[in-house]
Amino acid sequence: MSGEVDKRQARERRRQRVRHKVFGTPERPRLSVYRSLSHIYAQVVDDSLGVTLVSASTIDPEVRSMTEGITKSEQARLVGRKVAERAAAKGIKQVVFDRAGYKYHGRVKALAEASREAGLDF
Repeated sequence: MSGEVDKRQARERRRQRVRHKVFGTPERPRLSVYRSLSHIYAQVVDDSLGVTLVSASTIDPEVRSMTEGITKSEQARLVGRKVAERAAAKGIKQVVFDRAGYKYHGRVKALAEASREAGLDF
């Protein structure tokens, strides 16, 4: 039990360290990632106004229909492409990447690379 608490607390400390440096502006909003055991979520946030501009996740109806029978990394790629498409539709081309304390590895990396390939610059 204490190992799990330490792991969560360590991620929270890493997240706070990243958030002190990363701030989303109207010109370059923040692409934030959250990863649970089953799903992955991404949202583009303007921190100066405190609003979410676009979002995508594996629970979105558009994405969910395409996630049947594929790996979680492939699902993360789908979410990355979808959030980049939605951001491009709103005129967002540049973002800062907030990995939220997660290692840049696996699903987080897959989402980031797919959104880059789909046109986001970070």
